Amino acid sequence: MAEENQTLPEFLLLGFSDFRALQGPLFWMVLLVYLVTLLGNCAIILLTQASPSLHSPMYFLLRHLSVVELLYTTDIVPRTLVDLASPYPRAISFQSCVAQMYVFVVLGISECCLLTAMAYDRYAAICRPLHYATLMSWRACTAMVGVSWLMGIITATTHSSLIFTLPFPSHPIIPHFLCDILPVLRLASAGKHESEISVMTATVVFIMVPFSLIIDSYARILGAILAMASTQSRRKVFSTCSSHLLVVFLFFGTASITYIQPRAGSSVTMNRILSLFYTVITPMLNPIIYTLRNKEVARALQRMVKRQVSSP
Repeated sequence: MAEENQTLPEFLLLGFSDFRALQGPLFWMVLLVYLVTLLGNCAIILLTQASPSLHSPMYFLLRHLSVVELLYTTDIVPRTLVDLASPYPRAISFQSCVAQMYVFVVLGISECCLLTAMAYDRYAAICRPLHYATLMSWRACTAMVGVSWLMGIITATTHSSLIFTLPFPSHPIIPHFLCDILPVLRLASAGKHESEISVMTATVVFIMVPFSLIIDSYARILGAILAMASTQSRRKVFSTCSSHLLVVFLFFGTASITYIQPRAGSSVTMNRILSLFYTVITPMLNPIIYTLRNKEVARALQRMVKRQVSSP
């Protein structure tokens, strides 16, 4: 490792300290959103585990998505809350920065892959219903979840190896509230452009390949829906996909804007706002979307609430 990194310099996270008037309101907003995220995703995990009507491949994948969302937001939010409570930028150790980015990338890529698996599940259910039990067997679902985690680990290991072996300034300042890929990478004092190209190429591949597979699945689903004679049947089939589609566009939309935009057109403030959206807001919205827009989940939740109310 380069000489600068041998001393393991501390990174100074700028956070939102340049908007001190907003730190108080942001603290309470982020805290409230985090609590709702914990409650919502824990409810999805318990509901899909406890309700026999939700013991299907789609909800098996949804349960694992909620686990990823819980870990994903917990990797970021507690540290962000501590920083928001301070009027000045706070330091983060080299090791903590590496750990935060590693976990962040593992969970982000795992979520990409899980959303892709959920799109394939909808394709198998709608376009190949006679083979659904084989295509989405429990072994296949377990393999999909395992591959999702494996891809996350491989990507995070590759990114960490490329980024944190570069030399950094002796007093690096990260213009962000977390150790995200681009802000940390751009601090490197040597080999910056070559490494940035390598890391960003890998990042774009791991964002666009899953997204392309999702688009392909839904193109086939759309073809199957249009081939249906009944309008009611079309609506019923599409309703089973609408929640997942909304989550996909929320996640991939903000991630694509953040990581695929040209460097010259990027804004530090806008990147922080977008990152706040997909690391804090999106994990809260996902269980809400699946609860409100998915009738099976909503009915299972109502039954569970009624049992709890009626129990002595």
